[in-house]
Amino acid sequence: MRRLRGLYAITPDDAARVEEALACGALCALQYRAKAARAAERLREAERLARLCRVHGVPFIVNDDLELALAVQADGVHLGREDGELGAARARLPGRLLGASCYDRAELARRAVAAGADYVAFGSVFASPTKPAAVRAPLALFALELGVPKVAIGGITLENAPQVLAAGADCVAVITDLFAAPDVAARARAYGRLFQHEAA
Repeated sequence: MRRLRGLYAITPDDAARVEEALACGALCALQYRAKAARAAERLREAERLARLCRVHGVPFIVNDDLELALAVQADGVHLGREDGELGAARARLPGRLLGASCYDRAELARRAVAAGADYVAFGSVFASPTKPAAVRAPLALFALELGVPKVAIGGITLENAPQVLAAGADCVAVITDLFAAPDVAARARAYGRLFQHEAA
């Protein structure tokens, strides 16, 4: 299974510009997140995005909905603390990615890894326009040795992403700073260069 490292894009409410990001070759994964959409609409959009991700060779991950992930043959699912038990999801997703939201808590991350999570996400790292009331996660969490990739989420921008990478994050999860950019593909490539520079 591919180990995640790089720009982890999360779809905005309007997913019309997602293909611009996928086509540029700079994403390590795309997560479909649609909290307000109705079930039929979510299914249609997830099917469309799953096809696009396959075309562009990008892992497609569904947020919060194991049944939808299975229905569209997604490459994985990402679950928060109220979205179902990780061990049960692991059993239904053999060979596919399982991610877990761990907020600001190291013990949640350790439990998630023990339950079979392939990566963990900490955040909100910075103030986030998507979740303004979210608890803030300290950068020290990214120094934990967990044996799986650590994803930073919440308020990530091209300007503050280097701090998160320096702290030990393997991926940055981005919505607004990517999809609100005038040129989505150029912004995605700029994020990709941060990881190239780090590896150099």
